[in-house]
Amino acid sequence: MITHQKIKSVGGQAVIEGVMMRSPKNWTVAVRDPKGTIHLLREKLTEMPRFLKLPMVRGFVALFQALSLGIRAIEFSAGKAYEEEGEESLSKLSLVVTMIVALGLAVGLFILLPLYATKLVGLVIQGVEKSSFLFNTVDGIIRVIIFLCYILLIGMWKDMARIFMYHGAEHKVIHAYEKGLELTLENVKEHSPLHPRCGTSFLMIVMVVSILVFSFIPQSWPFAYKFLSRIVFMPLIAGSSFEILKLSAKWDHHPLMHLMITPGLMLQRLTTREPDDAQLEVALSAMIEVLKLEEADAAEAPGA
Repeated sequence: MITHQKIKSVGGQAVIEGVMMRSPKNWTVAVRDPKGTIHLLREKLTEMPRFLKLPMVRGFVALFQALSLGIRAIEFSAGKAYEEEGEESLSKLSLVVTMIVALGLAVGLFILLPLYATKLVGLVIQGVEKSSFLFNTVDGIIRVIIFLCYILLIGMWKDMARIFMYHGAEHKVIHAYEKGLELTLENVKEHSPLHPRCGTSFLMIVMVVSILVFSFIPQSWPFAYKFLSRIVFMPLIAGSSFEILKLSAKWDHHPLMHLMITPGLMLQRLTTREPDDAQLEVALSAMIEVLKLEEADAAEAPGA
């Protein structure tokens, strides 16, 4: 098995009845079908040009790459998880349409709605309408509240609750891998379902960074300009948040950094659940498979 020092990082994502694991050069998806069989999808990642790996740029690129891989992973997982259940697998077109609708709802819920609600608050509290910093702070607080309510609501959905369990399984396996432990069921069970380098923590950082970035938008701008500027600034916010997330994972034992990652870890208590053994086995399968691919790449590399 390839040593964990040779791989800078391995990340993952929970999908329908499965887990996707991503290493620097490969990604895999493991899904359990209704009969209990674990199915695997293995693919290489497209090599990115060097300029797309530069700090600040790589965060925004990683966001779109994660979205692309997520769509493909969900397509595969849905096809296997819904086998022989009388449910049709999601087609590529339906997945794309679903993602477009989801993106539109995200813009409406987390950008347009908080902005409009803050404008209404400004009509009641004059200080909010006059101060750019106060306006954007209130806007950020409302955004966080809406996000928390959204997470709580979808967590009540049975299928999403199972995805949250697979999310916890993904984190447990990554913890064991990062500690250099043998990837066995017993070794991964003892770890926490929370992880500082998680997409949920990334979203929390995005919300905090957005308050700081949006505070530079002049309060005198019309509502439409404020809305459009929030979309235009998203690459900057995503890039900055990605760099902060990487630093927080690297220096997570530092008291100041630990303080910064605590809100994200607290938020993960809503997006992760304690997995069962069967779910851990699926996450282990995805991890072991992606490490095999990395090992094969290392063996084929010149000078190996």
